[in-house]
Amino acid sequence: MTNEVHHPLTDFVEYPLDEMRFRAETNLAELRRRHSIRKFSDRAVPREIIEHCILTAASAPSGANHQPWHFVAISSPEVKAAIRREAEALEQSFYAGRAGQEWLDALKPLGTNANKAYLETAPWLIAVFSQKRGGVAEGDDKTNYYVHESVGIATGFLIQALHHAGLGTLTHTPKPMSFLSKICDRDNDVDRPYMLIVAGYPAEDATIPDHALKKKTLEQVASFI
Repeated sequence: MTNEVHHPLTDFVEYPLDEMRFRAETNLAELRRRHSIRKFSDRAVPREIIEHCILTAASAPSGANHQPWHFVAISSPEVKAAIRREAEALEQSFYAGRAGQEWLDALKPLGTNANKAYLETAPWLIAVFSQKRGGVAEGDDKTNYYVHESVGIATGFLIQALHHAGLGTLTHTPKPMSFLSKICDRDNDVDRPYMLIVAGYPAEDATIPDHALKKKTLEQVASFI
């Protein structure tokens, strides 16, 4: 016998099959226009747009609904400059050999290097943190479950929301990322840096590497049994 409260599902919308097909196809077409970019404009993006995108990310499913994530939205030029300094120091050692030749060879078609000017140019950086402990209520100190999976799904929601709003994005994962905890004033024992999302308008001279346009086919990525 359980005393957990449940509510009727009242906001599910069932579409006719033709509309379902149309929505699935148009969503695919929209997401195929999403590209990781490395040249951003410094044009301002209103905070309310970022807020709505973060709320979209926070609506993602999570283990036991503990929502083990925290997002730090950064527009301060000083903070962005500090992040760039720390990230580029790590990237320089990465490209100097720390990554290993196989990894460096895999990155060559993308044309990446240790210069991360976009970390200062883009109007917004969103630092995503994962939390091993927490819970639904403020002040909870419980074990969080499926943390990596939950935060990964929420990050995907965030990228999709930013793209849907009309912004360009880039995922940035310098290793180690512990410097983000210090710069963002987060307790590294509580909030572990997961990913940095760069968001803003693409620069007029933004490009897409040919290598990034090579996507696997349905037959390569899916099986139906």
